Amino acid sequence: MTEHDIPAAIAQELGIRKQQVDATITLLDTGNTIPFISRYRKEATGELNEEHIRGIEERLAYLRNFVKRQNEIIASIDEQGKLTPELQTALLQASKMQTLEDLYLPFRPKKRTRASIAREKGLEPLAQQIAAQTEQSGNPATIAANYLNAELGVESADDALAGAMDIIAEQISEDASLRAMIRSMLWQRGAIEAQLMETAEGAQAFLSYRDYREEVSRMPSHRILAVNRGEAKECLKVKLSAPHDDFITQLSRKKIHHPSIWQEYMQNAIADGYKRLLFPALERELRAELTQRAQTQAIKVFGLNLRQLLLQPPFPNQLVLGLDPGYRTGCKAAVVDGLGRVLHTATWFFTAAGEQQIERSRTAVTDVIQKYGITLIAIGNGTASYETEEFIAELIRVNNLNAVYTIVNEAGASVYSASKLAKDELPDLDVTLRGAVSIARRIQDPLAELVKIDPKSIGVGQYQHDVEQKQLGQSLEGVVESCVNHVGVELNSASAELLSYVAGISSTVAKNVISYREEHGKFNNRETLKKVPRLGPAAFTQCAGFLRILASANPLDKTSVHPESYPLAEKILTKLGFKPKDLEDKERTTKLRDSIATADAAAIAEELTAGLPTVRDILAALAKPGRDPREELPLPLTRKNLTTMADIKPGMILKGTVRNVIDFGVFVDIGIKVNGLIHRSELSAKPIKHPLDAVSVGDIIDVMVLNVDAERQRIGLSLKAAVAAEQQKHS
Repeated sequence: MTEHDIPAAIAQELGIRKQQVDATITLLDTGNTIPFISRYRKEATGELNEEHIRGIEERLAYLRNFVKRQNEIIASIDEQGKLTPELQTALLQASKMQTLEDLYLPFRPKKRTRASIAREKGLEPLAQQIAAQTEQSGNPATIAANYLNAELGVESADDALAGAMDIIAEQISEDASLRAMIRSMLWQRGAIEAQLMETAEGAQAFLSYRDYREEVSRMPSHRILAVNRGEAKECLKVKLSAPHDDFITQLSRKKIHHPSIWQEYMQNAIADGYKRLLFPALERELRAELTQRAQTQAIKVFGLNLRQLLLQPPFPNQLVLGLDPGYRTGCKAAVVDGLGRVLHTATWFFTAAGEQQIERSRTAVTDVIQKYGITLIAIGNGTASYETEEFIAELIRVNNLNAVYTIVNEAGASVYSASKLAKDELPDLDVTLRGAVSIARRIQDPLAELVKIDPKSIGVGQYQHDVEQKQLGQSLEGVVESCVNHVGVELNSASAELLSYVAGISSTVAKNVISYREEHGKFNNRETLKKVPRLGPAAFTQCAGFLRILASANPLDKTSVHPESYPLAEKILTKLGFKPKDLEDKERTTKLRDSIATADAAAIAEELTAGLPTVRDILAALAKPGRDPREELPLPLTRKNLTTMADIKPGMILKGTVRNVIDFGVFVDIGIKVNGLIHRSELSAKPIKHPLDAVSVGDIIDVMVLNVDAERQRIGLSLKAAVAAEQQKHS
């Protein structure tokens, strides 16, 4: 492969046209961001979506690195004077890094080995003679005696034969075709075996792996990571098992062509090369590949869950009481208005306190709810969450309060509370109270609040601490960037952290935007952005379309229409019989929406000599100016009443919120102390590849209770049974 071949290779891998890849590579190489390309360069890319563009970026980096490595290997072998035309062709035709390294292995500079020592003793000609297998008669010891050299340590025929066999063993292990054959056989017939180290600290957590064996080809990613964790903690002894004798027989068939006096020596050398060199190397390689695949899957699942969590619909302009539950230290509380400003804070005791103190808390909470007219209470799902929910549910019932509550994932709240950002935002609040503020703000606008926290701390993945942290971090950063630019950002209220995820805006420029806003007041239009220090023309082009200014003098500034397309948008409005100012008139906007619904985008594009994808996007933006795409999603589940585990019986159908999706199932909050588990087999009556094909984080679903284990605090649920029951009811 050469640099020239890369676009065609990527196009074939991703199932898209080479021209689309060429255009995308050009855009990426000239500094354009993925959100910008996918949203505003659809004509150039043939309407590739963000996933395709990220795929092109990843494969481009890999293949460019591949070509660089390929050239390095060719140069290295050429310097050794061993580059044959056949070898060069094989290297140039290779399409995987693994193939490249296999071909390079015999020529790679290495430390002294048994084979290299034998070569130093002049035994390579004997090894070549044995490998040729031409002698049908004669005495191997007599032939080997010709290579005796006491000065070099070859004092007997056995010494000579042993050294020659070391050379052959290494050659067997470094033969690219043989490595490929055994590698393939290991993936097909190999199995991972684990033995529990009963006396090891923490071994109880790995009881299910006491005598574990599973074929490599069938091992799911979550079990790969679990086995790796057990091995790292020295609770499991892990190995790769395989039918070694069969594999050695296959190697012998490849290398022993016909009977000769060397047959036994060849068989011994092959067995030694396999057991001592080839299998251990491929075992390390296979386990590394298993781990990489498992990590990739875990990171993918984490990213998909994170995306769903970030895109949960907001409760805009809602006065919220945020509660960060606790036992001994009490429940921290914060009242936050629709703009995220803190109006009131307190510490209340609902548990682990005397009845008088709990009664005072009842009175205090009721007074705060009534004083501020609070209708929504956000309860963190950490320690003492259930007891807090119990307290609030009773309070609502006894006092007939016009309020509902919802459970909020508080993962990462403590990280935020202790951060410099939290200190800057809430300098007058104790670190413990900042968590309550964060919980309240999360329900108001999940995206705006969660971007303040390291995505790895949000806790919607599986085995996130067992995967490569840099790779995880980069992937999750990409998810956050994608979500922020999908939703768009209100320029006059966004935090620096939120702005830093906007395409084209670095963290430094984000801080400059905030400083400019504080010094000069609110931005009146998008053009004013050009006055921000270090936000040059290129950055403006990338970011402008994702920044909204709801109070701008130009109504187009509150839409996703890019400033470069304002003239086109105005022409489209004129053609439809409207003006930009009509976007601020509710009645005219309704008429515009009706007009757009019947508009012929293709005809408009042709008449105005504009790209059809751009025209379609402009029409969609004009139909709903200032809209938040999250508004179309169902709001989080709220409750007034509490359910206990004693209330849960098999066969009941309950409504719940999906809290986490992992490879083997789904955890659902059904309003009690523990989340129920839907095993992947209970998700759908139809075959699914992954639980994410059925549900996502934040989904509100009906589930049927299958079993309740109060002692172990476990609840088995079924989605497919609930669906079947509902269908039967209506049939």
